Amino acid sequence: MRPPGRVLAVDYGSKRVGLALSDPLQLFAKPLKVISNNGFAGILAEIRSTIAEQDVELLICGIPYAIEGGDTPKTTETKAFLAKLTAALEIRVLPWDERYSTDEAEKELIKLGYDWKKRRPIQDAMAAAMILRSYLETL
Repeated sequence: MRPPGRVLAVDYGSKRVGLALSDPLQLFAKPLKVISNNGFAGILAEIRSTIAEQDVELLICGIPYAIEGGDTPKTTETKAFLAKLTAALEIRVLPWDERYSTDEAEKELIKLGYDWKKRRPIQDAMAAAMILRSYLETL
């Protein structure tokens, strides 16, 4: 049985951070918003606000491992962000393998008819939705 409450997924990037949210029954993942990465404090404030407004019980943070499974400089950067996020939040925070999430997001947006200019502003939120969908499929 699934624990009650919404799940928030984070797709961390050095320029933008995508957020996606599940429904309360944790059946569906939907893109929520994209935050400009202007530093940890701003990202944390947005995430805390979203957690409070949406009654989030769990946060999933995508970790960009290399294709063969090892760490890259981006993996190390994201793990450092995850550690700070975990220390700052009162809810459970889990890492989640996000390999191919950006590619999946782009393919999905193309399939929905978005051209490059319309894809760009929402692609990070869609990537977060792909990460969240991957997590929800394991429940």
